[in-house]
Amino acid sequence: MASDTQPAEEPVQAARRVGSDVRVRNLSVSYGDYHAVRDVSFDIKAGTTLALVGESGSGKSTIALAASRLLDADATIDSGSINVGGVDVLGLTGPDLLQMRGHTVAYLAQDALAALNPVVRIGRQVSEIYAVRGGEKKNVAREKAIAALRRVNIHDPERVATMYPHQLSGGMRQRVMIAIALAFEPALLIADEPTTALDVTVQADILAMIVDQQERNGLTCLWITHDMSVVAEMADSVAVLYGGQMLEMSDVYSVFDDPRNPYTNKLLECFASGRSAGLKEPFCSIPGSPSSRGASAGCPFEPRCDHADDRCRTDVPVSVEMTPQHWTACHHPLEIGAGK
Repeated sequence: MASDTQPAEEPVQAARRVGSDVRVRNLSVSYGDYHAVRDVSFDIKAGTTLALVGESGSGKSTIALAASRLLDADATIDSGSINVGGVDVLGLTGPDLLQMRGHTVAYLAQDALAALNPVVRIGRQVSEIYAVRGGEKKNVAREKAIAALRRVNIHDPERVATMYPHQLSGGMRQRVMIAIALAFEPALLIADEPTTALDVTVQADILAMIVDQQERNGLTCLWITHDMSVVAEMADSVAVLYGGQMLEMSDVYSVFDDPRNPYTNKLLECFASGRSAGLKEPFCSIPGSPSSRGASAGCPFEPRCDHADDRCRTDVPVSVEMTPQHWTACHHPLEIGAGK
């Protein structure tokens, strides 16, 4: 007699079935005695994009690598959880972990030239994804590779498949990386500054293509960047990091129009100065530099903040909901309308 009990569902299959909401809770990551990320939490609604922004060393890429399970061996996840569709990514091991990479969570790196194998033709690199990870036969894998290249708007993909990475432009290489990342229609795409090295025109094309893929497949995105123009173009919500800590988080309009944290306000001032000068990058910089050790008794931004006092030096600020869904961690948050 047939059993009424259904076989247990694989964790990765469960994540794909229930959707791609992302929940990060109390994530802390260290490299030896250097605390790169400290007690960071955020949510991403299915089908939307959260931009993680901040200066170099703020912990953005460490969070991206942790969520992708690609951290270096010297990194330690001290605490926290990362859930995609209700499945704890950090708890996966063995076959479940292998299945997660590419199928549930895909990672798109900044340097496509470094990520691609320099001595293997493009077609083989893409087709091996389908053959090794998807179990497809060689001829089927090649057909799927050509189709994947065509989906990312690579003209004449059959010719491009015969080329080596160094023979392609930077924008073309990044398209190849996107084809690889989206091969199995992952629930979550983690994009770690993938357009930083590209010129403005190519960057716009790449961003538009990813938005198109997102709309077609309901893709959820975690976008890592320091470029506020990309944030304005791509993000539904924004989380601002400094010294490994979350200082502000809200929808993109609230962050741009009404920043409540002094650090966010400084970032936007620098961005505005660059735009007024016709530049892609900020024209000015925030005086001072982040701590190289990432350990502060109080607010990490205190040494560079115009509003700091003794309390800021000794007490870590707690994140407070200033207005609905607008959170900031600051002892002296800016008044509404006081930013910029």
